[in-house]
Amino acid sequence: MLFQRPSDDILYDALIARDPSYEGFAWVAVKTTGIFCRLTCPARKPKRENSTFYETIAECLEAGFRPCNRCRPMLKLGETDPVVTRLIDALDADPLRRWSEDDVTTLGVDPSTVRRAFKRQFGMSFLEMARLRRMGKAAEVLNDSGNVIDAQLDAGYGSGSGFRAAIAKLFGEAPAKLRGKALLRADWIDTPIGPMIAIADTHALHILEFAERKALPAEIRRLQKASGSSIVTGRYPPIDEIEAELKAYFSGENNGFKTRLAEHGSPFQRQVWQALREIPAGELRTYGALAADMNMPSSTRAVAGANGANQIAIVIPCHRVLSADGSLTGYGGGLWRKRWLIEHERRMAEGYPAETAAR
Repeated sequence: MLFQRPSDDILYDALIARDPSYEGFAWVAVKTTGIFCRLTCPARKPKRENSTFYETIAECLEAGFRPCNRCRPMLKLGETDPVVTRLIDALDADPLRRWSEDDVTTLGVDPSTVRRAFKRQFGMSFLEMARLRRMGKAAEVLNDSGNVIDAQLDAGYGSGSGFRAAIAKLFGEAPAKLRGKALLRADWIDTPIGPMIAIADTHALHILEFAERKALPAEIRRLQKASGSSIVTGRYPPIDEIEAELKAYFSGENNGFKTRLAEHGSPFQRQVWQALREIPAGELRTYGALAADMNMPSSTRAVAGANGANQIAIVIPCHRVLSADGSLTGYGGGLWRKRWLIEHERRMAEGYPAETAAR
């Protein structure tokens, strides 16, 4: 069964592998130390005979175990590291600043700690993120028909050739070609199960995908070609809107999603995506059942193909569709995330309090 509690042996294997599949649904308590941890805790792993597994934090506490100071299991799932929050706020306040490790040290933070925190949360260092923000601002200067030299200096590049090479690599075009061109904006959205990339214009959300999705670069290239737009780092209102809705969703609030979507697909694909959105949270369908719901019982393969072409993860809930035998299959964000989302929504649908559902 999909929601049957795994055996302790399976959970111990997940602990050794730091498998995130059970993040939020199982904890390990260590008899020799008296602490309990997430299965993904980076600390040294206990022996099998010293490990006990619980399904809730309450059970760990009731058994007399105290929370680990390293993985901090008592934090709300997905809570942002305060060091990361502080530096993101500083970056937002001055996106054109050319940051260095000395600047980070001046804030009273160890650069190596910052580097690890950002790599863990975003897959890139703070200095890399700051460079992308500068490049995004530079592209906006060019978009407003600004001078290439002004944009170069704003981005912090003393070398014209270095600036041109960097911006061409990031946006796919030479700086001069960005003048007056419509821009889409892209930014990270942190979630309990990994960072997502959101791309939007001023009116609608075009892409919402997990950053690790292998098809993401190809999706971005298709979007650029279809829209005739370049993409820069930054935000438009739809990104703020979807971030707020995702925060509520991951907190266990089943309010649905209202952010406007720019669905790039054929009429049939959009029909399938609408059918996916009509599946209530906590319910599942097979591809065949979804095709039957659409009065297209012979179109199971086509429905599955449209399901796979979805590039608005979670909001268009392709994770709610299973194979004919009820097993997990075909999720670009990884099957472990599909399992996590299904279990999260099951708890929401069963009326768990928001905090409990999120955990």
